[in-house]
Formats: sequence, structure tokens, C-alpha cells
Amino acid sequence: MSDETLFDTTIIGAGPVGLFGAFYAGMRSMSTKLIDSLSDFGGQLSALYPEKFVYDMPGFPRVTANELVNAMVEQGLRFGPAVTLGEQVRQLVERDDGTFALQTDKATHLTRTVIICAGAGAFAPKRLDVPGLVEFEGRGVQYAVRDKEGLRGQRILIVGGGDSALDWAHNLEPIAEEITVIHRRDRFRAHEESVDWLLNRSRIATRLFWELRRIEGDERVRCAVIFNNVTGEEDALAVDAALVNIGFVATIGPVKQWGLELKGNQVIVNSHMETNIPGVYAAGDVCTYDGKLKLIATGVGEVCTAVNFAKIRVDPGASLFPGHSSAMDL
Repeated sequence: MSDETLFDTTIIGAGPVGLFGAFYAGMRSMSTKLIDSLSDFGGQLSALYPEKFVYDMPGFPRVTANELVNAMVEQGLRFGPAVTLGEQVRQLVERDDGTFALQTDKATHLTRTVIICAGAGAFAPKRLDVPGLVEFEGRGVQYAVRDKEGLRGQRILIVGGGDSALDWAHNLEPIAEEITVIHRRDRFRAHEESVDWLLNRSRIATRLFWELRRIEGDERVRCAVIFNNVTGEEDALAVDAALVNIGFVATIGPVKQWGLELKGNQVIVNSHMETNIPGVYAAGDVCTYDGKLKLIATGVGEVCTAVNFAKIRVDPGASLFPGHSSAMDL
């Protein structure tokens, strides 16, 4: 199947950065299509931690990921972009006239410019080679929390020392009976404020140099056996849930085959957010440049840059800077 409509820009990825890109392209009066391989908007925010609080978005002192996604969907769809969910873009083909054909697993989509906002790409949780972990997945062992209320009143073990582990400790502390965080070393990879809260202001038991040895239970998790990697000491914790937050393995999949200049799993861009293929841009976690920071807040700024430069490629007579939205009649 082929959609013969030629769009000014097609944004690959319907997470926060892609959604804001669709909104901003609408502000620039560009015909826009939004494509995502997932069946829902929001990317990792929706798929992995819809109930976790996000603290570092401007204008939101504290907002759940799900609430943030809902607000960004409302904003992103304001100008009526075409939306195609549940399709993975597999090929990027430059046509003789300089436009592009995006071939998905279901259809072909035509566009004058492409903005890749695919985040970290497809992702899967990192797993520990620990007896009982796979056996109890879905029966107390979790890698992400989609229903926070399901953990109310429970005894929870959190494994990890990064932002995700400490964020969940912060989110679950008010509703859990007790929480223990174990980390295999004595230095955390999380934000300094989160570490200070965990160690000095929370009621959470923190055990450094401790790792997970095995999970035990019956129909669900009942016990986590942990060990100190310095002394060899073991301890058995009575737990109802084990949340393993040691990161995710991500891949940008077919994007690697599109002829783009890459650095690892990221697309290299310049200050215009242009890739090495004219007319193809990238923004958000999927791209890299000197000084890159992987934040939603920086990603939405990057996609504004990408949209504005895509606009003048489509319409060379247009102004790069459109003015401030506060001066527009929206």
C-alpha cells in the first residue's frame, strides 16, 4: 500500500520530541505526518514508566509521565498532522526529484523532508543472570512500573544505582510498606539531588556493595537473597516485589542501514540538526553532536531547529526564524 500524498515533513517517532516537532511544524504551516512503530503515543514515557514523576520539564514542577504525554499529544495534534502508529520505518529511499519514500512494514509514505525523533530506538531491559529472575517475571519481578498502585503496601527491593532506580524509590516511598535499595558499588549514577534525598532524607534502607544472588518464592516472589561483593556476606530479605533498574539495551534498528553517518547508536548532526543526507534531520536522543545532553528539554529545542531548517528547504523564500508564538494569533 502507498500513500501518494507528498508531505512537507515526516517525523519518525511519536514520543515527546516528535510530538513537539509535529506541533512546531504546524506552526510553520507545514503539512506533516507522524509515524511510530508503537501503537501509542509517548515513546518510552508511555511504554516504560507512565506513572513515574518527571521533574525536569519547564513549566511542570512535578508531572507524571502519562500526564505529560497526554498534554504533549494534545499540543502535538493541534494542527492536524497525519498520524500513522504501529508501523516501523524500514527503508529511507531518496527519489530522483529529491523527495523521499519511507517504506514501512505496511506502506510507503512520501515526504519532502524527514525528521528522525526515534529516541533510543527499540529497547529491552538489561537482565541479570540470577536464578529465579526470569521465572518470577510478572510475578513480582519487574523492570518497569506501569501500575504504581499495584505496589501499595508491599515490601520492595530495588536493584540499581541510576536515575531510574532512585526515581522509583522516590515515587514508591509514600505507598510502600518498606523499600530496600541495593547497589553494587558505593557511587550512584543518579542526579546529586536524588542521591542526597535517598541517603539523608528518605526512610529507605540503602545497602552499598550489595548485589542480587537469587529470587525465591512460590506463586510469586517471597524472598530476595542478596550478597555483599566485598565481604561475601549473604542476607535474605522478605520481599513482595523486586524492581530491577539496571538500564536498557537499545538499538535504532533499520536506521543503521539508511546511509546516515553514525556514532554508535546515534545519528551525527550539525548545528542545524542536519544529517549527512540533505533533507534528513534528527533530534532528541537519537542524535549526537559535541556537547549533546540527552534530556527531553534539550530534545524539544533541537526539534524546533530541525523544523525551521526543514521549512526553508521546502520553501526557500520563508524566514528561518518565524517569530515568537506569543506574537501569533493561534
